[in-house]
Amino acid sequence: MSGGFDGIIGHSAVVDLLRRDLLRPSHAYLFVGPSGLGKSTVARHFAAGLLCDPDDAGCRRRALGGGHPDLILVEPDGRTSLTVDRARATVAGAALTPVESSRKVFLFEEAGMMSPEAANALLKTLEEPTASTIFLLVAESEDDLPSTVASRSRVVFFGRVADAEVVAALEERGVDPEQAAHAARTSGGRPGLALMLATRPEVAAFRRTWLSVPGRLRPATGEAFRLAESVVAASEPLLASLEERQEAEMGDAVDAAAVRLLKERHERERRRAASSLFLTGLEMLASWYRDAAAAQLGAAPRNRDLAGADLVSVAPAAAVACAQRVMATAASLGANQRPELALTALFADLATTT
Repeated sequence: MSGGFDGIIGHSAVVDLLRRDLLRPSHAYLFVGPSGLGKSTVARHFAAGLLCDPDDAGCRRRALGGGHPDLILVEPDGRTSLTVDRARATVAGAALTPVESSRKVFLFEEAGMMSPEAANALLKTLEEPTASTIFLLVAESEDDLPSTVASRSRVVFFGRVADAEVVAALEERGVDPEQAAHAARTSGGRPGLALMLATRPEVAAFRRTWLSVPGRLRPATGEAFRLAESVVAASEPLLASLEERQEAEMGDAVDAAAVRLLKERHERERRRAASSLFLTGLEMLASWYRDAAAAQLGAAPRNRDLAGADLVSVAPAAAVACAQRVMATAASLGANQRPELALTALFADLATTT
């Protein structure tokens, strides 16, 4: 896409909106949508557009890389939350004059980790913003933040991207067409996740593992636990590209403080990436049960490579109930339940339902 958003996969309506807003931006934006969609990437491109002239390539490089003095990245303190002290420091910084640009941009890439006290400390600045300050907050849901913060921000919703669009973008980046198709289908419309998976040969095996779950269900709790272990293990190889990039970043750290901050950021990144993989795995499993019901009711299956004989092994009503139970587990994982425990309980329930 042109206009400073080159390299963004999908989200054309969002990009068009933000490109128009560059002329008269709001004082605060809240980007919301599931993890792995590329919200933070779009936010950085928008920040670069707010800070830099369109023809200033050097300025844009610094903004996209987080090195522009008027782009302030506001990160959590440690591994779990963005504290009130960090919010107060942000409020104090918002009153300062920009260094190079005509404005400052404060980017909260993990705004959902903001504590209630931090949100309250930030609220007055959102209510009475300075003309030279813009806030960009990124979260998975409006509910991750107090309603008072969301109501004072322009909320921009990010949706899933069509597989065909993701495949085309990966192929433009030199990814083999078959691998691009595997990555796109596995990512569930999440371009950020698809990019992480694009170079991993294990992505096809990951999908096969999740789609094989219905045929491996056994009522014994021990069997459910072993099955949960196997699907968790299938995620590990797909995180390798993230870990390789993190190792390169760690090598560039200049002092102990930078190393500590990177370790904390990397742990949060890995947790989010693993969560995205579990969610897409559960969506695949739910799609198997959807196809089981569809195959017996005359509708076309989504997973055309599944064996018809397997799909008729579960009655349509039971298949629908199982799909609902699978997606309920996706919600519980979003509430920070341990994956192994949530998946063990799920597989034990599915075994008794079918």
